Amino acid sequence: MSPRTDASGEERVRIQVDRDRCVGGGMCALVAPEVFTQDDDGLNEIIEGQEHSSGSAVREAIRACPVQAIRIGGA
Repeated sequence: MSPRTDASGEERVRIQVDRDRCVGGGMCALVAPEVFTQDDDGLNEIIEGQEHSSGSAVREAIRACPVQAIRIGGA
């Protein structure tokens, strides 16, 4: 396992959220509840320890975001 992959062999990436762009639609938390939640204002928040999650649920949450407030970057 290289430092840029997780235990499943998927590339390790960092999830980034543009909270200025987030409108609190909640699609991310609905699609990937193990990674995303909403704060008291209803805005997207990454669950602590999940900042480097990857997989199909995260990719689906990115696609489902109505304002493209979620993106992935390098580890």
